[in-house]
Amino acid sequence: MFGSKKTVDHGNNHTLISRGTKIVGDIHFAGELQIEGQVIGNVIAEGSNDARLVIADKGLVEGEVRAPSAVINGNVRGDVRSTKHLELASKSVIQGNVYYNIIEMVKGSQVNGNLVHFDEKSDNTKKVESIDVAKSKPA
Repeated sequence: MFGSKKTVDHGNNHTLISRGTKIVGDIHFAGELQIEGQVIGNVIAEGSNDARLVIADKGLVEGEVRAPSAVINGNVRGDVRSTKHLELASKSVIQGNVYYNIIEMVKGSQVNGNLVHFDEKSDNTKKVESIDVAKSKPA
């Protein structure tokens, strides 16, 4: 009771953005986030490496996605960065670059951008910078 210190475990947090819900602004989350609605802004995992993002088949994110683990079956209009495991399900459509360590793509998934593999142990800044420079050049 008094004097005891409790630690907060963010791994048990479960957040749902249901269908019919539209959020305008960035989302910073810990634990698990499931998006079935729309997010107009960036979705960023904070803190632990146990964070997991799920974008359902009707889900939409217009912004950058950063999560250690992610399962995408909806639409993303922006870059996706996953440091652990990324699964692109059959209805996923990504309009942007995908930075991944381990990727699983199911038949029917679409990526309209670059696939860039990186290893957590190596320096990947040159890969990322070269893609960012190429994106900024006019066609």
